[in-house]
Amino acid sequence: MKKHILIAALVISIPADFVQAERTAVDKLLQDYAAQGATTANAERGKRMWDETFSRDGDFRWKEMEEYEHRSTDVAAVENPVYKEECGSCHMAYPPGLLPARSWTKMMAGLEDHFGDDAELDADIHQAISRFLVKNSADQSDYRRSRKFSQSIGSNDAPIRISDTPYFRHEHDEIADRMVTGNPKVKSLSQCDACHTDAERGAFNEHDINIPGYGRWDD
Repeated sequence: MKKHILIAALVISIPADFVQAERTAVDKLLQDYAAQGATTANAERGKRMWDETFSRDGDFRWKEMEEYEHRSTDVAAVENPVYKEECGSCHMAYPPGLLPARSWTKMMAGLEDHFGDDAELDADIHQAISRFLVKNSADQSDYRRSRKFSQSIGSNDAPIRISDTPYFRHEHDEIADRMVTGNPKVKSLSQCDACHTDAERGAFNEHDINIPGYGRWDD
């Protein structure tokens, strides 16, 4: 197969045997993905995304593949401008895929005492943000890490602190207090973006963690 590079379109033609090998690897990944709790529909959606990444002649579209990889490992990025402005002005605009819908509903119902602060909103803004959070919540998401958050929480539980969820506690159980609460550059586990520099983009890969004063995290 003739190789060519078309920079403007970000398309690279690659050998068919490479494509087939990668398809086989992704099929295995999808099986693992489904076994870890993703629904069949979500796994099939991921398969379609992969298939659409390659045209029949083996052209590889990096943008689509990057999205597939992100979806299979992390959570959806925060892209709602109203939520970013209203909530992100006081703290990190946490990706809604870190809590289930019932948690966001509970939180939004008690903004008059939002972790000790009055964070009440105008009715129309409150409604718009609530819709965004519920629609993109962990239990509505097909992003792999969101599903892990959702599945770790009991069906009758509605934690409003992300750091109280079982999955979060499991992922941070080896982090020493001196690196977080005893670290003036972090102070709290709620400061996700202190160590996860791409947190608002939904990227929480442990290999990209950089703890202020300690450097890259080596699990």
